[in-house]
Amino acid sequence: MVDISNQPVKIRIATADDVHLIHAGLMTIARHLDAEGKVTATPGDLRRHGFGPQPAFTVLIAEMGGEFAGMCLFFQSFSTWRGQKGAYIQDIVVEPRFRGAGIGVALLRQTAAHVRAEGGAYLRLSVEAKNISAQHFYERMGLAWSDQERIHAAYGEDFEALAGQHESGV
Repeated sequence: MVDISNQPVKIRIATADDVHLIHAGLMTIARHLDAEGKVTATPGDLRRHGFGPQPAFTVLIAEMGGEFAGMCLFFQSFSTWRGQKGAYIQDIVVEPRFRGAGIGVALLRQTAAHVRAEGGAYLRLSVEAKNISAQHFYERMGLAWSDQERIHAAYGEDFEALAGQHESGV
């Protein structure tokens, strides 16, 4: 843990110049979950999709003493049942040496404030089943686990097969 008793946390919106920091943050998550081989995104992918004419996501970067301390990557979503805008948090990470210093709390609160300022009214996220420490953190922060929803996804070949069914007229 880092002694931050006299160092404020600075949180800012990421720019295209931060893609290597963002990628490093993603790799920190992957290492924590023993899943480095599953990350195929590159800094170029992040630059292209996050900082072009139609950004697919926003990232808040936390810094302490001028050093990268963590980040939260999220994107806008909409609840048809609630009739409200909100955001889905895809990734939130605190660098290991800054853990326990309140960075995760600051990132989550700042993300909520940013979403509210943009007209949003909720946050959603999912957590890897084996990431128990993250699950406990979110529960302490007031994000309730939903036993009423399950995430379904199609990736890679499954996605291509699904999209190909439309092209073949099926």
